[in-house]
Amino acid sequence: MESINDRIGIIVEKSGLSKTAFGEKINVSQQYVSKLIKTGTPSDRTILDICREFDVNEEWLRTGKGEMFRKLSRSDEIAAFFGDVLSGEPDFRARFIAALSRLNADQWKLLEQIADNLMEECAKKKTDQ
Repeated sequence: MESINDRIGIIVEKSGLSKTAFGEKINVSQQYVSKLIKTGTPSDRTILDICREFDVNEEWLRTGKGEMFRKLSRSDEIAAFFGDVLSGEPDFRARFIAALSRLNADQWKLLEQIADNLMEECAKKKTDQ
C-alpha cells in the first residue's frame, strides 16, 4: 500500500520538476523534499501547499483515496492559466493574449470562423487516417 511519502514522490515525478524546483514552489528545500519522499511526515501546511500548487486532491494525498488531481471548473482552469501566464516572464502566450484583448467584435467573429475551420480540418484528418 502506498504511503503519503510514495504519493509525494509520485507528485514530484508527475510535475516534471526537479526536487529543487518542486521545493521552491512550496517554499521548502530540496533536502526537505527528499526527506518527504523517503520517510518524513509532512506538516499540514506542506500538504496544503502541495495541493494548492499542483492541483492535487487533498484526500488522495493524505489517504490515497479518490482521484490524484482535483477536477477544475472551466473558470478555474482559465484562471489558473492566466495566473501562470501573468506570473512569468512575458512569452508568446502573454503576447498572444494581449493581441486577442485588442480585437473588436468583427475580428472575434472572423477568429471564430478560422477556429471552426481548423477544427473541421482536424476532424477530417482523423477520419481519413
